[in-house]
Amino acid sequence: MGKAVKGKGGNATEPIPLRYGDDPYVWACWLYYEDRLTQGQIAETMGVSRATVNAYLAEARERGIVNIAIDPERFSALTIAQELKRHFGLDDCLVIPSDGGAHPLIERLGIAGARVLNQTVRSADTIAVAWGRTVMAVAERARRGDLQDVSVIQATGGTTATFEYTPEACAARLAAALNARCVNLTAPALVSSAEVRDLLLREPVVAGQLAAMARANRLLFGISSLRPNSTIHTSGFFDSVATQLYLEKNAVGVIAGRFIDDHGRPVSGPLDERTIGITLDGFEGIETKIAVVGGIDKVAAILGALRGGYIDVLVTDAATGRGILKADGVAELDRKLAPQRGPETGVVNIRSAVKKFVNKPVDVIEEMLDGIVHAHERYLRPIDGHRRALVAQRGPREGKVGLVIGGGSGHEPCFLGYVGKGLADAVAIGNIFSAPPPDPIFKCARAASGGKGVLFVYGNYAGDIMNFEMAAELAKAEGIEVRTVITTDDIASSPVEDREGRRGVAGNFFTFKIAGAACDRMWPLDACEAVTRKANRRTYTVGIALEPCSLPQTRTHNFEIGPDEMEIGIGIHGEPGVARDRLRTADEVVDAVMDRIFSEMQAGPGDRVAVLVNSLGATPLMELYILYRRVHQRLGAKNIGVVASWTGHYCTSLDMAGASITVLHLDDELTDLLDHPCDTAFLTIN
Repeated sequence: MGKAVKGKGGNATEPIPLRYGDDPYVWACWLYYEDRLTQGQIAETMGVSRATVNAYLAEARERGIVNIAIDPERFSALTIAQELKRHFGLDDCLVIPSDGGAHPLIERLGIAGARVLNQTVRSADTIAVAWGRTVMAVAERARRGDLQDVSVIQATGGTTATFEYTPEACAARLAAALNARCVNLTAPALVSSAEVRDLLLREPVVAGQLAAMARANRLLFGISSLRPNSTIHTSGFFDSVATQLYLEKNAVGVIAGRFIDDHGRPVSGPLDERTIGITLDGFEGIETKIAVVGGIDKVAAILGALRGGYIDVLVTDAATGRGILKADGVAELDRKLAPQRGPETGVVNIRSAVKKFVNKPVDVIEEMLDGIVHAHERYLRPIDGHRRALVAQRGPREGKVGLVIGGGSGHEPCFLGYVGKGLADAVAIGNIFSAPPPDPIFKCARAASGGKGVLFVYGNYAGDIMNFEMAAELAKAEGIEVRTVITTDDIASSPVEDREGRRGVAGNFFTFKIAGAACDRMWPLDACEAVTRKANRRTYTVGIALEPCSLPQTRTHNFEIGPDEMEIGIGIHGEPGVARDRLRTADEVVDAVMDRIFSEMQAGPGDRVAVLVNSLGATPLMELYILYRRVHQRLGAKNIGVVASWTGHYCTSLDMAGASITVLHLDDELTDLLDHPCDTAFLTIN
């Protein structure tokens, strides 16, 4: 694989390893500055003369590739690629650096994947190709017209979906790009029964196409998560089967229509005997399996595929790659990513445990809830003595749509702080960073119901989705109509084209407020759902962490951040951000966040917004107000008016040092609802 490097003698040599892209200057710099090779050793490795190596190193400095150290973003991407290759025993790995959201992630993955494919494919190859947005992005950018006798095989049957990245379209587009013969699989990907599948497999045409696929020596595929916006959902796979049937069996992702758990083991289910296409066993006989996939929401699915041995060459982005390694316990990653420094002097005091006011760690949730119920008995009470399900003392009433919210503990005052008159009617509470079980959610739905339906509003996390869906089914059996709005305000967690895959974070504050006001005004269920969706659509959040949080059970940090670093785009459970950067000033941090928000929020002069500057736990008001000062300046410079603002602890991550900035782009309707009175333990508007 790779583009040959030629020395002064003009002899073709070994190709450039994928992780260096197609840049011999970066390759030479890495070998010299990171691997500590001599110029003679580099010349031997690269197959060029020592004079050429010397020229590469000199020109790299002139071009700014090297400035004492390799460019930080390239350094990070290279380090992550090298560690992924080593840790998972990959043949090769290409990690694209963060670009701060300047270009869509799928577009950048497509460019990188096409580079890998162009370097990998040879004449007489047979390439099985799966389907999806990322696979189509690769196919659209691949260019190899010099190949002969290449075949592209559609790896799964077809679908009735109307999007542009169907299995048939992906195979045809890639075949055209490679000047290859296209072999389509002329059968549906999913049929009505096992009997129909067996009948089709016996058809000579289909059998011949599957036999051709069995001879494939290359495989190009993406990986789907099980989030509601994922390709596996939009393809129609779950039209007749509930997602929770697979989630209950610990499925985390889908490869070419086949479900896997977090260790790559096949997850059996009702779709297996109805699916036509490549099987997971069929992966074993393929020489080079190329996965092109990114997005931190897919970390669990990618990790499962890596653990299962389904990937030989991985193409991903830096944030996702780092998330994969951290999820698999690579402890040395942060040290390797940290800027290299010389020896330091002095004594360093390193704590092995974080100090906390707890009794028995196993009792922290129950004791916290006991304290909350007594401290805020004016606002809420347990349902049937069950403290994991709390209902507002004033709120639920006949003829009113009930509002039920919920999520894991550790985010206080979210979620239970927003239960009361004019806001949520009930809240279900889970363990630390864990979804509440279905039973307390159902208790909340029953308690909140006023005969006009119930609205569920919660964050976009797999466990919450599964348990709230199960609770909705229980409510339906009792005649309670339930509608659901899943919050997706974390714009750093997925690209703009994958808005529905984003996490719900501190922007919950605004979405809950709007939903509660609509319900309190006795709007019908349809209208309450619609305006809540609008509020979520117009809410934008980015979080920045300076220090990690620590769990009461372990009293240790759940991830690490270097002493001179910060995490951009952090999740409220400590999920990785989009980038790790050097520690910057408050104004620089706000500018980076607001630039990202402005790039999506189409607000112009005269528009109005509401702002939330939220502490993630340990950041004091002093620093939050410094951040708000700059947010106000940036909005003012665009003549965007701030109608309302909140600064403080509204959606935390235990004791994490950091902050999030949320902007709600208002219109007349949202402004009116935001101003609607409410009375809860942590939010009162008169």
